[in-house]
Amino acid sequence: MPDFDFDMLVIGSGPGGQKAAIAAAKLGRRVAVVDRPDMVGGVSLHTGTIPSKTLREAVLYLTGLTQRDLYGQSYRLKEDITVADLTARTRHVVGREVDVVRSQLARNHVTVYSGTARFTGPHTVAVSEVSGRERVIGAEHIVIATGTRPARPDSVEFDGRTIMDSDNVLSLERVPRSMVIVGAGVIGMEYASMFAALGSKVTVVEKRPGMLDLCDVEIVESLKYHLRDLAVTFRFGETVAAVERHPRGTLTVLESGKKIPADTVMYSAGRQGLTDGLDLDRAGLAADARGRIGVDENYRTEVPHIYAVGDVIGFPALAATSMEQGRAAAYHVCGEPVGRMHHLQPIGIYTIPEISFVGRTEDRLTEDRVPFEVGMARYRELARGQIIGDSHGMLKLLVSPVDRTLLGVHCFGSGATELIHIGQSVMGCGGTVDYLVDAVFNYPTLAESYKVAALDATNRLRQVDRLDQDGDG
Repeated sequence: MPDFDFDMLVIGSGPGGQKAAIAAAKLGRRVAVVDRPDMVGGVSLHTGTIPSKTLREAVLYLTGLTQRDLYGQSYRLKEDITVADLTARTRHVVGREVDVVRSQLARNHVTVYSGTARFTGPHTVAVSEVSGRERVIGAEHIVIATGTRPARPDSVEFDGRTIMDSDNVLSLERVPRSMVIVGAGVIGMEYASMFAALGSKVTVVEKRPGMLDLCDVEIVESLKYHLRDLAVTFRFGETVAAVERHPRGTLTVLESGKKIPADTVMYSAGRQGLTDGLDLDRAGLAADARGRIGVDENYRTEVPHIYAVGDVIGFPALAATSMEQGRAAAYHVCGEPVGRMHHLQPIGIYTIPEISFVGRTEDRLTEDRVPFEVGMARYRELARGQIIGDSHGMLKLLVSPVDRTLLGVHCFGSGATELIHIGQSVMGCGGTVDYLVDAVFNYPTLAESYKVAALDATNRLRQVDRLDQDGDG
């Protein structure tokens, strides 16, 4: 066996790379991580999940948006909200999280190299350091966890100030009075709701006939209603022909002939794998047109000792799933038994209000010809909903009339991304709607919505059973 510098080398320190490195280190392996000095913690920590969700919290707090049902529509905590107000919280959180990541890697004796990596062979990587020095590192196993960057159409001239992607939007000089967002996916809708809450006049352009098609239709309609209430305009089934930059803003020209003036334009056109600088061919690998690397069920690439995890392998491209992929890959490298990632993965969308779900939607169940009954709880019926001033939130349970198990849980409103884990746990353990009916929840809480929705579903099931029995009689 050749004498390698490390048992495992991880390229990228985002959620997937970080968890892979720490898991292998805890199993007694010699581990190193390579990342740029300004990117410890990865895209997730610097331009993605953490800063965008922190920005959302700052927006909610400073605008007082969630308190307006209680204190009136004119209520605001701060009248003139500046970018400095918004970014102060983001900088604080990112700084603290970088310290946490560095501390965890150091505590587990993971060697960190600052620089960019490229393959020089199947087992060797050249690291270009900031000083200009280059060092070659050999490793028995290599994990690629380089993440993604926003995809940029070639026809658009991005300047990072008036025409931006989702990375640049965090460094805006001021809150725009008006904004066009191209793309009604998860990232596009999260930013649309944030800027609308700040008072920007937002227009969303989407070539598809609708938005967030992975979500429950009723919940998407509710979100659309609330965003329209914040003066968001939707242009579905429309394609951007050109974006013109002018001294006093931008003009977005649609193929239908419409022209939309705005201070800024933000493109949210998907993500591109960060693989173009890796020299993958030297390791015997290749990426697809979107920069993604193919892997098997153990996150192993076509080269058996090289693994890839996180956004760089494509769907579902979530920080939560990336962490689990990193851990699973490290365990496989070390010959440690690891359970399969559970198929019930919750989806959280941090729009305002937020959306979260687990399991199948009504449309999907109908397509699959699976019968279901609906149980609904509305926040306005809950004491906690009244206390916090959320009258529009809701929780929906989709229940099997055959064995009374939960087929899907869909939540919209305050705390949705936290609440969903109750439904996930019940579904994961094969629990039934009757468990939720008989369970005692703290009062007053939003979690009580599970009991209300479960009672609603069982009442509906009971009505069907009675009619069936009458028919049999």
